[in-house]
Amino acid sequence: MSVPISLTVNGQAVNVDVDPRTLLVQLLRENLQLTGTHVGCDTAQCGACTVHMNGRAVKSCSMLAAQAQGATITTIEGLAQNGTMHPMQEAFRECHGLQCGFCTPGMVMSAVQLLADNPKATEVEIREGLDGNICRCTGYQNIVKSIQFCQSGAKASMAA
Repeated sequence: MSVPISLTVNGQAVNVDVDPRTLLVQLLRENLQLTGTHVGCDTAQCGACTVHMNGRAVKSCSMLAAQAQGATITTIEGLAQNGTMHPMQEAFRECHGLQCGFCTPGMVMSAVQLLADNPKATEVEIREGLDGNICRCTGYQNIVKSIQFCQSGAKASMAA
């Protein structure tokens, strides 16, 4: 048995039949090959699977794909526009807001939502806002610095 689902992912209409038990993260990774959305814990604790659904950050490992019926989904791959990285992606690159990179897509997606909700977030509020995202490699210093860099409107250097 399969369930037909229609949604928009990164600006593209998607119509697919999935097993009713398929998680949104599985649909994105396995059916649509959008592997930037990571599976870390399968329990919505680590935040590696964070995507935006209808403009809000959600953990895609704890949602059935069928729950996204009619939704607009943005993954880390969809943040960049016309070959230009999103300012938050640029900030993470500029400020070295990653180490192994596994948590980075979810961290970036959560950070975009955090600043959308609170553009003048203090360092404490940024740290609290990242509470649902776990990084096992860093002390969060450069992650917070990256978000503050984006928040400031500063432009990243062109050096890669």
